[in-house]
Amino acid sequence: MLLHYFLCFLVSMVPLIELRGAIPYAVGMGLDYFTALGICVVGNMLPVPIIYLFARKVLHWGTDKKYIGKFFTFCVEKGEKAGHKLTQQAGRGGLFLALMLFVGIPLPGTGAWTGTLAASFLDMGFKSTTLSVCLGVVLAGIIMGIVSLTGVHIFGL
Repeated sequence: MLLHYFLCFLVSMVPLIELRGAIPYAVGMGLDYFTALGICVVGNMLPVPIIYLFARKVLHWGTDKKYIGKFFTFCVEKGEKAGHKLTQQAGRGGLFLALMLFVGIPLPGTGAWTGTLAASFLDMGFKSTTLSVCLGVVLAGIIMGIVSLTGVHIFGL
């Protein structure tokens, strides 16, 4: 049982999979949903400070490197362009809610990793980024829990 909770914790830290994979795994293994949700939220939030503080710096560092420069430049330009566009549309005050919904709606390409990187390009503060991403992660966990528990109830897995 403890091994399954630990696996949920690890899966929730994997980029792109995050709670989209960890919560259905927990429900499928018959783990207590609320305990699994808490463990998955902690696991998903663990890399957020590292991403916020270092990912943008690493991308800027790699822009002039021989083999990775084009990709890193593309990522930096895309992130800054998207950040400016979102700021113009949502306004500075709407960024908190927009980031929370971006992280919270469990679609491919959204989540804590992508949301935190976007927030670093938007120069959102560390505290507001962390709070917005955390609320989004909880929202994603609730959505995935509802979907997973409904699937188990309907299909009787």
